[in-house]
Amino acid sequence: MDEFQRSQAHWPVLLTRLQERLSYRFTHIQWLEEALTHRSYGQPHNERFEFLGDAVLNLLIAQQLFERFPKLDEGSLSRTRASLVRESTLAELAKSLDLGNYVRLGEGERKNQAWARASMLADTFEACLGAIFHDGGIASAKVFVDSVFKNLIDQIDPLILAKDHKTQLQEQLQRQRLAIPRYSIVAQHGQAHAQEFEVRCEVEALDLQAVARGASKRQAEQAAAAIVLERWQARHQRASQ
Repeated sequence: MDEFQRSQAHWPVLLTRLQERLSYRFTHIQWLEEALTHRSYGQPHNERFEFLGDAVLNLLIAQQLFERFPKLDEGSLSRTRASLVRESTLAELAKSLDLGNYVRLGEGERKNQAWARASMLADTFEACLGAIFHDGGIASAKVFVDSVFKNLIDQIDPLILAKDHKTQLQEQLQRQRLAIPRYSIVAQHGQAHAQEFEVRCEVEALDLQAVARGASKRQAEQAAAAIVLERWQARHQRASQ
């Protein structure tokens, strides 16, 4: 982030530029300013808008998937929505909008280059969506979400969505002629009536593993498989760049 972007003298210019990137013109520009303000910078900060944006995003993505894929069951729709609204996806969308160069941070966070952190980017994306919703209502928020998520949703394969994460991981490994994952219980927590399982999913051929928790052994296995899938896909994307 250069000195020009940090300069308050150029802040109105930056806000105008960002609104062009968002394809939305605010009636109440102070709400965009708040959405871009981290708590380390001062008050009011963007956590309330982040909360609002998270709820709006889940609703609008659910609506899109519900309308686009009428034959998918609830489980497949839920898994797909989770993959679209997860931190890594939102961080990539925030990068495409260059949000890291607009967020206002305290001195310590600037020195730590917090604007580049995935969590910071994802939170700022949700806060900006919350501000758009608060300023222009659900119609404006929908236009924004439809625009930024269009390519991701267009690439969704409903045949893959119908399969759970364990099945997806196993089939992808088999296509590569690699051994299937190994699942093992790492720990069990809680009393018998409210247990939580901690399970490891390991793919030795890829040197990948993940540990996740769930209310049942099956849920924990699914969650761990999902993490391994995500890490495998991220590795493949880095290799192809």
